[in-house]
Amino acid sequence: MADPLHQFEVVPIIPLEIGGIDASLTNAGAFMLLAVATISVFMIASVRGRDLVPGRWQSLAELSYEFVANMIRDNVGTEGRRYFPFVFSLFMFILFGNLLGLIPYAFTFTSHIIVTFAMAMFVFLGVTSIGIALHGVRFLGFFVPSGVPKLMLPLLVPIEIISYLSRPVSLSIRLFANMTAGHTMMKVFAGFVVMLGVGGVAPLAVDVALTGFEFLVAFLQAYVFTVLTCLYLNDAIHLH
Repeated sequence: MADPLHQFEVVPIIPLEIGGIDASLTNAGAFMLLAVATISVFMIASVRGRDLVPGRWQSLAELSYEFVANMIRDNVGTEGRRYFPFVFSLFMFILFGNLLGLIPYAFTFTSHIIVTFAMAMFVFLGVTSIGIALHGVRFLGFFVPSGVPKLMLPLLVPIEIISYLSRPVSLSIRLFANMTAGHTMMKVFAGFVVMLGVGGVAPLAVDVALTGFEFLVAFLQAYVFTVLTCLYLNDAIHLH
């Protein structure tokens, strides 16, 4: 059976070294660029006509726009509208990265912890910077739960700080683990199909079902990552 983890190996496509630093274009980087290019083509081509009665592609683009806009409105409020471009870009990048990874022989860059952690840290640092910029020193009050007896603060404040600092870890591991586990299972059952020959009908059926399930997971994980980003924004803006 082929190694199910081989699909996650990062390999250079265009070797490049700058000042002793390996800056090669890898399969991970190539699929990130492909995701950005696909999103750009999809959005630009979908809204170019701006038809009064939208076609299927324009409807999909408008649906994506409204979906993220409603997500921000429900979880952040009207104050979150200024952050729509970032949240929308984040959602589409993760979603298209997940979906492109379902194409046979494609590379799923969201299955790498370094990629998901980098995105999570960017969100964490950005949200923290917004909170400090809006509230200054009062932002530290976020770590002091309201209505708690002062006697309990020495215990609860460190817990709140640890919980806050663990956000990028939990955010990145959730996406990475789900994408890695799903693709590994699909590869394992695909290997059984080849090994069992005629008897591989059962694992083939399971693999088809897993593929359909992975489409759902691709969307759900993009949604979860983005909605948690909105919740973190809400905390930074409203301090609760």
